[in-house]
Amino acid sequence: MTRRALVTGATGMLGSHIVERLAGDGWSVRALVRDRARDRWLKASGAELVEGHFEDAESLTRAAAGCDVVFHAAAVIGSGGDWESFHRGNVLGTDRVVRAAEAAHARLVHVSSTAVYGGARYRSEPTDESVPLPVLPEQDVYGRSKQEAERLVLAAHDAGRIWAAVVRPPVMYGRRDRQFAPRIGPVLERGFFPRIGGGRTRLTVVHAASVAEGAVLAATTDAAGGRVYLLANDHPVTVTDLVRCAEEGLERRIWSPEVSTRVGSAAFGALQWIVRAIGRADLARHARGTLEMLTRDNPFTSARARSELGWAPATRPEVGLTDAFHWWKASRVAGTAALR
Repeated sequence: MTRRALVTGATGMLGSHIVERLAGDGWSVRALVRDRARDRWLKASGAELVEGHFEDAESLTRAAAGCDVVFHAAAVIGSGGDWESFHRGNVLGTDRVVRAAEAAHARLVHVSSTAVYGGARYRSEPTDESVPLPVLPEQDVYGRSKQEAERLVLAAHDAGRIWAAVVRPPVMYGRRDRQFAPRIGPVLERGFFPRIGGGRTRLTVVHAASVAEGAVLAATTDAAGGRVYLLANDHPVTVTDLVRCAEEGLERRIWSPEVSTRVGSAAFGALQWIVRAIGRADLARHARGTLEMLTRDNPFTSARARSELGWAPATRPEVGLTDAFHWWKASRVAGTAALR
């Protein structure tokens, strides 16, 4: 019997990879979209497009009806904004998804984020799912909203209302990326990117296809109910790997001298002013976070996902990361046509 799934956030990078994974595994897939005409490119994957939004309870209930699993990949993201917007989208929106899954008697796989750890992710030992979530600062509206959404989902599972599992990815890359490559690509494309501390830092990044695989495995593993899984390190990616893949994907040479952490920090300070001067204040806001990513090793372990779900992602960074940069460059040149 063919299994049916609803995917929220299907037009985003992760949601679209979940749709592709499910379709490839023989599932019948419904993709929740705002506009079926605009998002018809998803039909190529065989998905049924259903108009609606995760903030609209009625459209969610209709879309989830008859589904075996709901994958909730939609979210309000970003490092800026006000609490009300993030609470409305990520907390109240998730509550509506829980209610829709409950009405459909469907399993729910909720996509959270490693942002729930804040700065507490960096410890002397690898951070796993047993590490208590910290009280985040008031200004961390995204991390706080993802914490609340997680608690809501797991409470519904514990109360017997639904079967649910939570997956926590970090920064993701891949085709249809609107976050990682669009932020770091313009910097790399200028042909200069210092390798701080020798470029040996292991980045906290993961391919979206790997996260999609983990989400589907969670949905189909009975013992995953009520569990949280860190899908945070599919394959090691160092800063040197990043530059090498960017060179191939962007098809240009990048001068990447080795510099000390002190010099690198100063360089990023200058870079912050440069990108602001060229009209990219959005990139400047992320300069500090990018510097932290480039100088601190991936603190997470995905041992639980590997042992309990059998998570063993196949897409290696020399293929997936290179392709992500190539896709970003092509999509920027072709405009929105490349997104479809």
